Amino acid sequence: MRQIILDTETTGLDWKKGNRVVEIGCVELIERRPTGNTYHQYLNPQREFEQGAAEVTGLSLEFLADKPQFADIADAFLAFIDGAELIIHNAAFDIGFLDNELALLGAHYGRMHERVQVEDSLLLARQRFPGQRNSLDALCKRLDVDNAHRQLHGALLDAQLLCEVYLHLTAGQSEIGFGGEEETSQAAALPAFNALTEGQRPRVTVSAVELVAHESRLAALRKKSGDQCLWDMLAR
Repeated sequence: MRQIILDTETTGLDWKKGNRVVEIGCVELIERRPTGNTYHQYLNPQREFEQGAAEVTGLSLEFLADKPQFADIADAFLAFIDGAELIIHNAAFDIGFLDNELALLGAHYGRMHERVQVEDSLLLARQRFPGQRNSLDALCKRLDVDNAHRQLHGALLDAQLLCEVYLHLTAGQSEIGFGGEEETSQAAALPAFNALTEGQRPRVTVSAVELVAHESRLAALRKKSGDQCLWDMLAR
C-alpha cells in the first residue's frame, strides 16, 4: 500500500477569502515504511499574507517571488500523489485549499477525492485520546516524537513529524492483543483459568480517598469532552 503524508502552508486560514497555498510537503510510505522519497515545493501565491500567517511559516513574499506558481507544478505534484492514500492532519483544511488550487486551473483537473483516498490523522488522534489536545505539537510530546527543531511551521518538516506520529498512532495491534502467529501460539499454550478448581479470584477494595480522586478525574474528563466520558458509557 502506498501512502503519502501531506502538509501545506498557506497565506491565511480560508481559501474562500482568496488565500493560496505557498508550500507543499509530502513524505512517501510503502507498506508503512518511509521510502526516503519526498516531494517539496515553495509556491508564489501572487497575493499578500494575512496578518500573522507569514510569522507562523517564516516565509515572505520576497522569498517566494521567484518560486513557481501552482499551475507550473500541478502536473508533477498530482503525478506524485495520484492513486495514493493521503494522511493529513486536519485534512479538510488542506484538501479545501488544494481543491481550490485545482479549480482555479480548470474543471478538467477535478477534485482531490477523485484522485486519492484521504485519512485524517486528527480524527484518529481524537478517537485514541478523547478530550485531549491533539495538535501536532501535542501529539509529538505525548508520543515521544522529537520536535525540538520545529521553531516554525514548514510543510516538509511537519509532514516528516506527522509521519512519525501517524506510525505511532496506528502501530501496535499486538499491543492490544492482536499479535502475530507466534504471540497467538504462545497465548494458546498458557493454561486456562478454571474458577471451579482454582478458587475465587481475588477481590480488590478501593479506599474512600481513591474514590474521591477517581470522581475528581472523571469530572475533569467530562468537562473537556462535553459532560460525558468513555467511563460513563461503559458504566451504563
